[in-house]
Amino acid sequence: MENYIVAGILILIVGAVIFYLVRQKKKGVKCVGCPHSKHCSNGSGSCGSGSGNPT
Repeated sequence: MENYIVAGILILIVGAVIFYLVRQKKKGVKCVGCPHSKHCSNGSGSCGSGSGNPT
């Protein structure tokens, strides 16, 4: 019985993460994990380009 509860909780967490990622992508966020995702100067949308501050 505990296995079903743990599996249910894990499925709920994974579902919530997927729902969050889909919503963010629909908003146009290029890189969800990047703190500068809406202001990224890299045109390809990949974070970690080393370009410094995107101001």
